[in-house]
Amino acid sequence: MRIHVNGKALDVAAATLGALLRELDYEDGALATALNRNFVRKTDRGKTPLKEGDTVEILVPRQGG
Repeated sequence: MRIHVNGKALDVAAATLGALLRELDYEDGALATALNRNFVRKTDRGKTPLKEGDTVEILVPRQGG
């Protein structure tokens, strides 16, 4: 299915947000996720379904100085 991840259109096989994170090789560390502008808790990612046209934001903290 085609969804948007961090502003880019992608064709993915994942059926849930948790599966999408694994498909895109995101580690299970500190990150925040939103589906269609709604925050999704880490504990809910595996049961949050994706559908055609969804918009996903994945935010990873960065260090800097």
